[in-house]
Formats: sequence, structure tokens, C-alpha cells
Amino acid sequence: MNAIVYAYLGDAVYELYIRDVLIKKGIYKVNELQKSAVKYVSAKSQAFILDKLIKDNVLNDFEIDIVKKGRNYKRSTHPRNTDIITYKLSTGFEALIGYLYFNKDFDRLNYILSKIEVE
Repeated sequence: MNAIVYAYLGDAVYELYIRDVLIKKGIYKVNELQKSAVKYVSAKSQAFILDKLIKDNVLNDFEIDIVKKGRNYKRSTHPRNTDIITYKLSTGFEALIGYLYFNKDFDRLNYILSKIEVE
């Protein structure tokens, strides 16, 4: 399967994870949930999170390769709200999440997601 398909799946998995965490933190108003979720699911936030995961040595070499495949995937469309580098990094992050989910590596997926500080 190509990396962009993993990114497509990873986008949904990651957003569900963030929504779940925010609701468990006691946020029950939909407008507030949406504003809080955007802080974590935007391309800029995902690129920042990916950078931190790499700097903190959370990801292994295989996972970094998956990120690179997602980051380097050639696409015909370009983002409107962010620069292309940030968008590519966030796609790499989503590809990793999607890959782990699709391959049912839930222990590793949960470990990586647990390293993301959600306030």
C-alpha cells in the first residue's frame, strides 16, 4: 500500500485519538472541542509533534522510514493554509499513525500517541 493511503487512515485515527483525549479531559461543548482539537490536528501542530518525537528518540529507524515515505510522496495538490514543507511533514506523521493502525501494532501506536502532550 502506498504511503498516502496510510496517511489518509492515520489522519482519521489521530483525530479520533485527540477527540477522545479531549472528551476524557472533561471538554463537552462541541465548539470548545473543535477549537481544542485544531491545536493538535493542524499540519503545523503535527509537524511540530513529529519533530519532537524524532528529537526525543521515540521513533525507531523503521518508523522514520515510513515517515519519509509519507513526507516524500508526490502529490498533485498543494495545501492552502500552510507551507509545503510543513504539509509534507504532517503527511509523514499521519502515514506513520496509519501504518501502525493498519498493521494492528496497537502497543506501538499507543506508546507513540502517549508521548504527545495534550492539554
